Amino acid sequence: MSFRWSVFTKPWSGLPGDELGKLVAGLGFTGAEIPVRDTSYVTPATAEAMLPGFVEQLRAEGVETISIASDLSESAFSACAKAGVPMIRIMAPIGPDGYAASVRRIRRELEDCVALVQQYGVQVGVQPHHGRFVTSSLGVLQLLDGLPEQFKVVWDAAHDALAGDDPAITLDLVSARLGIVNLKNAKYVHTDDGWKTWFGQATEGLSDWPSVFHHLKTYTGPICLTAQYSDLSVPVETRLRADLKFAQAAATLSV
Repeated sequence: MSFRWSVFTKPWSGLPGDELGKLVAGLGFTGAEIPVRDTSYVTPATAEAMLPGFVEQLRAEGVETISIASDLSESAFSACAKAGVPMIRIMAPIGPDGYAASVRRIRRELEDCVALVQQYGVQVGVQPHHGRFVTSSLGVLQLLDGLPEQFKVVWDAAHDALAGDDPAITLDLVSARLGIVNLKNAKYVHTDDGWKTWFGQATEGLSDWPSVFHHLKTYTGPICLTAQYSDLSVPVETRLRADLKFAQAAATLSV
C-alpha cells in the first residue's frame, strides 16, 4: 500500500512553517493538514498572503500539505490554489434548528461553492464528527449526493466507531468519494457528569486499525493521524511516533 503518512498539526498550530516542517518530518511524516483558523499561525484573514510561503517551508522539509482545516470562503479557495493545497476540510454542524434543517442549509452552502471548486481546482472534504454534527460517514455521503466528484468524504476511524458503524460497510460505500482517511481512536467513558468521549492511542478505543487497513485495499490517498489525545501527561509527539509505527505495521500486514 502506498500512502502519504500525514498528521493534523493542530497541537502546534502556532508554529511558523520552517519550525513546523522540521517537527513533522522529524516525527516520520511526509504530509500535513494545516489548521487555518483565527487561533493558528496562518489565519483566514492572512491565508492568501501567508499560506503559499508557509506550505513551501514545509515542502522544503519533505512535507506536503494535503489539506487545510478551514472554512469555504473564496479567500480559502484562493489561498489553497496559490499554495498548491488540494483540499479544504470541513465538518457539518447541526444548529439549534435541528438535523433536517441543518442538513438542508449545509447542502445549500456546498452547492453555493461548486463554482469556487471548479474555478480554483480545490476539493472540499467533509468529515463526520460525533456530537452536534453529521455524525456518520453515510450521513456525509448522503449530504454530498449529486455534487461534483471534487466533493469528498474524509473518513475518520474514531468517529466512525463512536457512531457505532462498521468500517467494512462505511469504507466500501464511501470509496468512490474517499478523499482522506483520518486515524485516531476513541471510546466512551463514564464520569460524574455522564458519558464522555475519551481519545487514546491506536489500541485504546473502539476502532480496530488493522481492520481499517484490511478494507483499504484500493485506496492510495493520504492517511492522516489527527494527534488528538485526552491524556496529555505523555507528550503528543511520543504518542504519535508510537501510533505511526503501529499504523504502518498494520498497513503492511494487511497487504
